[in-house]
Amino acid sequence: MKKYIALIITALILLPCIAISQEVPAASSPGDTAQTQVEKDGQSAPEAEAQQKNTLEILKSIVKSKTTLKQRMDEKKEAMEKASSETEKQYLSAELAELDKQIADAATDFEMTATGVEIGLFVTKKKERFDWKEELLSLAEPGIMELKRLTVKARHKSKLNDELANYQELLPVAIKARTRIESLMGQTKDKALASALKNLLPEYKGLESQIKNKVDLVQLKLDEIERQEASVIDSTQDSVKKFFRTRGLYLILAILACIGVVFLVGFFYRNLIRFVPGYKLEYRPFHIRVLELIYRGMTLVLTVLAVVAVFYFVEDWVLLSLTIIFIMGVIWAAKATLPMYLDTSKLMLNVGAVREGERMMYKGVPWRVKHINFHSLLENPDLGITLRIPITELVGKTSRTFDRQESWFPCRKNDWVILSDGTRGGVTHLSHETVELVLRGGAKKTYQTADFLGMTPLNLSVNFRLKVPFGVGYGHQKDATTAIPDLLLAFIQANIEKEGYAEELLSLKVEFAEAGASSLDLVVIADFKGSQAPIYNRLNRAIQRWCVDAASQYDWDIPFPQITVHQGA
Repeated sequence: MKKYIALIITALILLPCIAISQEVPAASSPGDTAQTQVEKDGQSAPEAEAQQKNTLEILKSIVKSKTTLKQRMDEKKEAMEKASSETEKQYLSAELAELDKQIADAATDFEMTATGVEIGLFVTKKKERFDWKEELLSLAEPGIMELKRLTVKARHKSKLNDELANYQELLPVAIKARTRIESLMGQTKDKALASALKNLLPEYKGLESQIKNKVDLVQLKLDEIERQEASVIDSTQDSVKKFFRTRGLYLILAILACIGVVFLVGFFYRNLIRFVPGYKLEYRPFHIRVLELIYRGMTLVLTVLAVVAVFYFVEDWVLLSLTIIFIMGVIWAAKATLPMYLDTSKLMLNVGAVREGERMMYKGVPWRVKHINFHSLLENPDLGITLRIPITELVGKTSRTFDRQESWFPCRKNDWVILSDGTRGGVTHLSHETVELVLRGGAKKTYQTADFLGMTPLNLSVNFRLKVPFGVGYGHQKDATTAIPDLLLAFIQANIEKEGYAEELLSLKVEFAEAGASSLDLVVIADFKGSQAPIYNRLNRAIQRWCVDAASQYDWDIPFPQITVHQGA
């Protein structure tokens, strides 16, 4: 108990300290502003100088592109004034609108490159009406923005690569168009045609120049990104240190808070449940199960609240937002699995289709439900196995009450069995998966448990009976139902005692069976204890031998099948 109290006190002391210890940047003089900025960016002076040069090159390229676009706009305006048809004016007007848009984009690129910030941040946004759905989603916005920020460079680089590939595909087309016009101008002698081609040539020269400028601009941006990626490796160590000073520490505190809540709630539950009647019973009553379900639900809720509280107190809205996103995802996923959770709750309360202390089938084998919980226990007394399975495995199954005399498996270890395929052996291994038999002579044979049960094993190790047929000739018809059974019974009994099987013999009978086609058939019925199961076949052969010895001693005729041939008249 003292350990738990100490852990809580430590957490309560650490949380205010972390909130107070947020660093406040010191005021800097105008003279060291550039140096401070370089240090914040994690760059050395040469790297900063190289970056500025690249920026200047990009700005020059943008200015050149804008100049080219303005020249083309002036040419289009002149062409529009000279145009004679309305269709041509509409065509030129559309081209002017496109050029105007490109100039506006170039101006935006120039401003963003020169300032190094997103221009849209300074645009005043109009106030929107309250929407509870949007407000709810706004709680998750910091986490989404953080994930977006982590991938912004990769997405921007991918976009630039796509633009570069597009411009590189367009550049040969523009060059081909320009060279074709120049070739036609050199070949034609028609002054009117040459003049028309000459008027068309500047447009495609300008287009070619613009595409080249775009290729250079995009390539410069990609080079700058690659340079920054190289510098990221140098700043990895600082990033790791910063992480463990801030969010890494907050995550550790959240984990400690979860562990503290679990142990604290568990401690109180284990101490309080002792005062509730029936908590020591093998099969817990309903009210104990309700309390346990409430305890598990409270543990889950308080654990989540502890994580949220830690991130709230340290004012890390990104981690708090990610936690909210995770909770919303879990709740959304729980909607589809709600019926399964209801069935699981019924099982936990022991009011479902499967109940403790009853018999159920699982994996083709009967089991006694010993304990139902998130990890339930099934046991099979004959197999000597206790199986631990998740409670979800019990959903959709049923159990029933059972009689105390019911068998849980046809055999146990070291029992001897005979299968329907004629195999006889001793059981050396049993499980719900496989059954292993050792045959006489030491050979081993393994069956899948389902296949083994399908062969209706006959267990000899309890007790077993041998029924051995024996026939005498019709010449002994007078004594076949009276004297011969008695003499044969006494003879076999004497030999059983002589060879040491008397103590294992339960009963011995010799009875008249039937009048066969060529013999009067008797049957020797001998019941033995299960301890003689290993010599089952030996006892069967011994009884056959004793029957023949008795026939020899008493001169009984042992017939054999005869074939009678009937001749027609």
